[in-house]
Amino acid sequence: MRQTQSSNIEQLAEQVVAGDRRALARAITLVESTRPDHRASADALLAQLLPETGKAVRLGISGVPGVGKSTFIEAFGLYLIEQGRRVAVLAVDPSSRRAGGSILGDKTRMELLSRSPDAFIRPSPAGRSLGGVARRTREVLLLCEAAGYDVGIVETVGVGQSETAVAEMVDLFALLLLPGGGDELQGIKKGIVELAELVVVNKADGDMQAAARRAAAEYRSALRMLRPLSADWQVPVLQVSSTEHRGFAEVWAAVQRHREVLGEAGLASRRAAQAKAWMWSEIEEELRSRFAAAPAVAARLAEAEAAVAAGRTTPAAAAQELLGRFLGEAPSRD
Repeated sequence: MRQTQSSNIEQLAEQVVAGDRRALARAITLVESTRPDHRASADALLAQLLPETGKAVRLGISGVPGVGKSTFIEAFGLYLIEQGRRVAVLAVDPSSRRAGGSILGDKTRMELLSRSPDAFIRPSPAGRSLGGVARRTREVLLLCEAAGYDVGIVETVGVGQSETAVAEMVDLFALLLLPGGGDELQGIKKGIVELAELVVVNKADGDMQAAARRAAAEYRSALRMLRPLSADWQVPVLQVSSTEHRGFAEVWAAVQRHREVLGEAGLASRRAAQAKAWMWSEIEEELRSRFAAAPAVAARLAEAEAAVAAGRTTPAAAAQELLGRFLGEAPSRD
């Protein structure tokens, strides 16, 4: 049985490397599954494909709602394909906190890009993951690289303090802004702005071109007041029109300059740090899952939550009691 399963994983890995889109979709479904048996198979698949990864350019795109992230990514993706690139877009959709559902409409919003044989678009629900990215986005990125996509773009849900997680899986983090001037930065969490390695003023077209130029100047001035991520990299502020397909050559040139500044050693160091952060993220997620599922914890969890909500005990005391039960340091209570 195990031999058959191993053979199936090997065959799937070969199909992914060969560029089989259906195989890639199956592989992504496997790594996104929460079933324990699927998780083991996914780990085996990723182990086989790991040597085929690491060669792609990894980009993160974030921005305020209404800035036109999907329109930008579609136009930028089409530009990259014209330059001979193959583009994978991992578009993370917001999930409902109540029902858990997700619209998953990015293929509709990126209709032209989705038709290209050199593009692969995979919408995934964000679920309850912090960072505006699905928990398995990192692994899906590796699968796309193994399938031969040499530019991976991760579109986050929107701008928020927790969404800095995307910076821990990409080579360059880009922030899209509207031609509204520097005041817009006041409405964005400082942490996300500090992580930006490229700022792009979108919708710089029609009557908004003059406003976009003024906004770009104001953004540059505002960014000078923030501590730079690197002394070797001054964050560029560029202008694009996604509807008129202007400015994308400059955006791609900035991405390439950034990689040159990083150098091979810098890029390797960044990805090594990201891999370690990924490992700890997995540990935290797994511990949280096992904690909630532990019988000694489950028997007391609802009561502890009610006590905290009613003010009968402190969150810290309740947490210590539950952790003690989980670790076997407190007696079970009938």
